[in-house]
Amino acid sequence: MSQTTATNPVADSSPATSDEICYVVDDDASMRKSISRLLELEGFKVRAFGNPEDFLNEMATNHVRLVVLDIWMERMTGMELLAHLCARSPETRVIFITGHEDHAAEATVMRAGAAGFFLKPFDNEKFIAAVRDALKQP
Repeated sequence: MSQTTATNPVADSSPATSDEICYVVDDDASMRKSISRLLELEGFKVRAFGNPEDFLNEMATNHVRLVVLDIWMERMTGMELLAHLCARSPETRVIFITGHEDHAAEATVMRAGAAGFFLKPFDNEKFIAAVRDALKQP
């Protein structure tokens, strides 16, 4: 899959609210920055974390409606973080991203209720569509 670039983003008709913050957790700084920029270009507020523990601390005091989560991180895997999310905030929607094709991991997280699974580099339009769909769900 090849990565496309965002062009002429269409402004969403409704302003982003605190519930529409997209959280990004990825230990790869360049990927974290790239995803954050893409989301911001589409009008989303973004809070990005390189450390899963820092994200969990943030989640302890703030409602998290959507998180874009790298599945393979060194300090804590995305699946381990998903277990924390399911226990603390089962309504949080999760979109997984990964740089390694892993059908077993994809099947596992999708069965656990993930809103999406994308292999890096991913199609920006499909990714943004998944983000918008995840935020529309109750």
